[in-house]
Amino acid sequence: MKVGDKAPEILGVDENGKETRLSQFKGKKLVLYFYPKDMTSGCTDQACNLRDNYAELKKQGYAVVGVSINDEKSHRKFIEKNELPFPLIADTDKKLVEKFGVWGEKSMYGRKYFGIFRTTFIINEEGVIERILTPKEIKVKEHAAQILTTE
Repeated sequence: MKVGDKAPEILGVDENGKETRLSQFKGKKLVLYFYPKDMTSGCTDQACNLRDNYAELKKQGYAVVGVSINDEKSHRKFIEKNELPFPLIADTDKKLVEKFGVWGEKSMYGRKYFGIFRTTFIINEEGVIERILTPKEIKVKEHAAQILTTE
């Protein structure tokens, strides 16, 4: 997916097993952020930064949805532990991460493995991708400010 593409209608299933659709966010800008794993330090910092700035994001017309390949149970724990006010999609079959092109080979300490590239898509009120924050750009502790600051 790239800037100018229409985002898919069906996004996946949230932490409560409910289907999440793009049309639920009509009239809002959607922050669809992909993150590697629940309960890890960087992902927790990112989620908490979005939580702490959620009121301002909402005021500016944004809805927030997180996505990882963790299951619903893991997402519920992550939400409860960090008091997250937004849903998390459990993309256990990797359909959404592959569709958005954020799944691939990564390397850490010389070890190669497959995982999610931390990426945020800003989708406008019409469901079109307006902006993409790439793994190199994202600062987990300042993520909301990055979203609220237009290029």
